[in-house]
Amino acid sequence: MASSLTDDNIFNSPDGLWFDYNGRLWIQTDGSDAPPYQNNMMLAANPATRDIRRFFVGPQGCEVTGVVTTPDVKTMFVNIQHPAKDWPFGNEGDHPRDATVIVTRDDGGVIGA
Repeated sequence: MASSLTDDNIFNSPDGLWFDYNGRLWIQTDGSDAPPYQNNMMLAANPATRDIRRFFVGPQGCEVTGVVTTPDVKTMFVNIQHPAKDWPFGNEGDHPRDATVIVTRDDGGVIGA
């Protein structure tokens, strides 16, 4: 079976790979945002089915780097490095700030399920 890449989840320059406690592969990118690519992102891949889906898109100019979940996979921590100057809520001349984003589901369920 071929990969499931489409215009909705195309990516380049995978930089970080991590398997969660459920065997899901998380792919983080650090590459070009020139067409046809978009901002760097994180994708979730199911190794058994080869299904790949975009999960998280970072702000312009960033690298999505570093990911971990709690053992119950209900809270995820994703790092954003080198974002553009206007994120988050910066003014011209401000030094862009790296950040850790915390991801949970509204229903309290497992991330990526």
